[in-house]
Amino acid sequence: MTPRELRADVPAFDEAAYLNFGAHGPSPRSVVAAATACLETHEYDSSENDPYEVAFGAADRARERIADLIGADPEEVALTESTTDGINRIATAIDFEPGDVVVRTDLEHPAGILPWQQLKREGVEVRVLETEDGRVDLDAYTDAVADARLVCFSALTWTHGTRLPVTDLVDIANDTGAFTLVDAVQVPGQQEMDVHEWGADAVAAAGHKWLLGPWGAGFLYIDHETADSLIPAAVGYRSVTDPTADDLEYSPGATRFEIGTTSPAPHAGLIEAIDNIEAIGIDAIESRIETLTDRLKAEIDDERLLSPKSYESGLVTIAVDDPETVVERCADENIIIRSLPYPEAVRVSVHAVSTAAEMDSVAACIGQANE
Repeated sequence: MTPRELRADVPAFDEAAYLNFGAHGPSPRSVVAAATACLETHEYDSSENDPYEVAFGAADRARERIADLIGADPEEVALTESTTDGINRIATAIDFEPGDVVVRTDLEHPAGILPWQQLKREGVEVRVLETEDGRVDLDAYTDAVADARLVCFSALTWTHGTRLPVTDLVDIANDTGAFTLVDAVQVPGQQEMDVHEWGADAVAAAGHKWLLGPWGAGFLYIDHETADSLIPAAVGYRSVTDPTADDLEYSPGATRFEIGTTSPAPHAGLIEAIDNIEAIGIDAIESRIETLTDRLKAEIDDERLLSPKSYESGLVTIAVDDPETVVERCADENIIIRSLPYPEAVRVSVHAVSTAAEMDSVAACIGQANE
């Protein structure tokens, strides 16, 4: 498969230059068809098949496919609805006490902010590490996490498109005994991902951005030993080894964080989405994104380019005087980008399915709107 062939299968690209993959990647027809087929089998063939066996089989296949994508074992993967869902499952599984310290950066998405704000009500200290230009100073980070119970940071920042040194940050936190939780939602589908190499305790992500999967297809990686030490806040028949037993025994590994009846359709669609991406190849995708973002950045004034000049990801952040007005003007020209709450900027998300012509169009639109 080529990027052009995948692009042709996405109806959302017919009418607009879509450049907002960092928020939502519209699904191809094949992904929607796979999700629909799974739902039809589950709902229409219940007279011939046990709907629970159909759903559980679909879940097993999804875990295996996700594990292969991210470099994990299937038992280390829990199916969730979203990155936010995964982060919350970790936040509520740790027995925090008043005075415990949670460290996050000032680059986090609300998914990596709100759960800790809630813990502040219980007396947990939330320490925010200030950064510069989307970068983490390792000395400042080392000082901040020295007494932390948990550290949460993004592998790839949604604000600047910078890659953080995940392995280094995990190693530093491990030296202090802190739990490490990585928000990796911007990675799968545009870059290689190996959670075992990262070494984090947990990694939350989802498939509805760069993988072009459906909403509701999130996933949570939890290291084997770490998972067995966590007590999920919510429990259901998928969380335990025997739901009818008198004694509660959690399922081994990450599956203890799966609760009960959920639709198998989103993750069936995600399997198809992963197949599409891997049919092109992550290396080919990343190479094309680099070429396209280089073209876009070359047309942006250096003082307005907030993302690195050299390639790090498909997220390109550009400072403008009135972000909402710029987004609206681009929308009027059928170019879809987004504004950011911080910094004061717009963000262009460039995928391998994007085109050179779209880079020229969005650069011109932003430039005109900012004159």
